[in-house]
Amino acid sequence: MGTAGGYLKKHTEALVKDVGFEAACALAGKSKATLGRYYSTSPEHEDRFMPIDTVAALEEAARFPHVTAALADLRGVTIQYGGTREPRSGGVNADVVALSQRFASLMGEYNVAIEDGVISANEAKRLLRETNEIQQVLLEMRLHLEDETIG
Repeated sequence: MGTAGGYLKKHTEALVKDVGFEAACALAGKSKATLGRYYSTSPEHEDRFMPIDTVAALEEAARFPHVTAALADLRGVTIQYGGTREPRSGGVNADVVALSQRFASLMGEYNVAIEDGVISANEAKRLLRETNEIQQVLLEMRLHLEDETIG
C-alpha cells in the first residue's frame, strides 16, 4: 500500500471513531466489520476504501472532516469550513488559548512517545489525534480572523 493509501486509511479510522462505531454503522448502513475493512491496513484489505457517499454521510455527523482534510493535504490544498459549521465561541483570544493547550498536549504525547526512542503505533495514533485537534483549532481561528476582517 502506498503512503497515500495508508494516510487515507488512518483518517478514515479517525472519522469512524469521531462519529462513534454504532452511529457510523447506522449512518453508513454498514456493519462494524465492513467499516473496519475500510481502514484496515491488512494486505487483504489494502485496496479497499470507504465509498465517497459514505464519507460524506459520516463527515456530516463528525466534528471534523477527517477524510476530506486528508485528501486536501495530499494535494497540498487548504480547506475551510462553509457557513454551516459554527466556530467555537470566544473569538481569536479563546482560539489562542485552545491552540496553546492543544500544543502542550501534543508535546506531552511526544515526550511520552520518544522516551524509549521508538514511536509505537498507538503512540503515533495519539500524536495524530492531537495534530488533528490542532488543525481544527487553527481552522476555527481562521474563521474568527476572517469574521474580524469582514465585520
